[in-house]
Amino acid sequence: YGGLDHVLAMGQDVNILVLDTEVYSNTGGQQSKATPLGAAAKFATAGKATPKKDLGLLAMTYGTAYVARIAFGGKDTQTVRAFQEAESFPGPSLLIAYSPCIAHGYDLKFGIDQQKLAVESGYWPLYRFDPRRLDKGEPPLQLDSVPSRSDLTQFMRNETRFRLVEHQDPERFRELVAAAERHNA
Repeated sequence: YGGLDHVLAMGQDVNILVLDTEVYSNTGGQQSKATPLGAAAKFATAGKATPKKDLGLLAMTYGTAYVARIAFGGKDTQTVRAFQEAESFPGPSLLIAYSPCIAHGYDLKFGIDQQKLAVESGYWPLYRFDPRRLDKGEPPLQLDSVPSRSDLTQFMRNETRFRLVEHQDPERFRELVAAAERHNA
């Protein structure tokens, strides 16, 4: 995130789209700081014991960048609105999109369905942070997700990166799901 952090800190009028696969996809799916709690990845098959680094939160701390978390299959109107707001923002904007990856271990023809489940289970909360709202006396952060409507466990079982942990150590899987639910609450 070092280079991206530098770009955001400069305050230039740039629009950035991050396709967040939560692993190092270009080198075979190794664990990274973006790998979520409980996910198995190459060279880390027991499941990551710490939460992912929150790029959106990092960007929001500047207070001068537009930041949105989106999922193309999760909520189309929110995705379109985020793109429009990011484009019109007179400074750095960052869109972080949940992105399917072969390293997740499911048939990618179900990518849209899995993105929708990621949002509905609370795994991938949708939000928009627009500093311009402060000028109107409104809070800059808008949470666009509704309270969890589906089971986080089912979302995780759909993906080999989580299911592998359940097969190796069911108790650890339950603990990691509980920790992920607390973290995402």
